[in-house]
Amino acid sequence: MKGESQIESKSFGTAILYGLIFIFFFAIVSSLIFASILRFTSVREVSLQYIVTAVSFIGLFGGGFLSGGKRKQKGWLIGGLTGLIYSFIVFLFQYLGFDRLFDVEQVIYHVCYTLIAMMGGILGVNIATNNSRTA
Repeated sequence: MKGESQIESKSFGTAILYGLIFIFFFAIVSSLIFASILRFTSVREVSLQYIVTAVSFIGLFGGGFLSGGKRKQKGWLIGGLTGLIYSFIVFLFQYLGFDRLFDVEQVIYHVCYTLIAMMGGILGVNIATNNSRTA
């Protein structure tokens, strides 16, 4: 019994780690692309606001999807924790680095990020389980 719970918690943490690595890698790559677009074209930052938000949602969905697919059960929980940990890391960076708390708009964004990651986790579990059943 005790060894089984250690294996379960290890796969739980590993799945979240995979999701977080994906989210931050996706954020870095998309930030480089958007920075290049802003630097080398006449596009203004205001015109990319909704595109950046959509890309952020895609990144969080992908991270939840990956973590749910790795865990293969409890997708809502694993995706939600992936989104919450991402939001917590961003909060720590903002608070410790810039001495600012989240404002109301950012809280709404991060709640939506967590919900999107939950949806990704649910879909990741369902797709991963369906593939393993037919194989």
